[in-house]
Amino acid sequence: MDRDPLELERAGWRALSASPEGARAFYGEVLADRALFVLPGGMVLDDRASILDSMAGAPWDGHELADERTMALGDGAAIVAYRATAERDGGRYEAWITSTYVREDGAWRLALHQQTPV
Repeated sequence: MDRDPLELERAGWRALSASPEGARAFYGEVLADRALFVLPGGMVLDDRASILDSMAGAPWDGHELADERTMALGDGAAIVAYRATAERDGGRYEAWITSTYVREDGAWRLALHQQTPV
């Protein structure tokens, strides 16, 4: 069964909270053939290998997604936006996150992911 973009985004956070290996496996399946990540600190990743390598950090200890919104852009694209709060190693991270999914080979794939810390 094809999961919708919001469920994929939630599943991504579960993978990032489980293990680096689980995150790499999940995003290895979900990333579009061409993808772009715009991350805090001016980091821009524009190829699959560097995006997957960025998943090597320690997993999140916990996370919460709030104010979730989804906007369809026709039949072949959708935007997911939400506020994320996550904890790791005693630190707290909060950001507004936007992810854009496109249809590739009949499945939703993550093409653009952007984080704005708050």
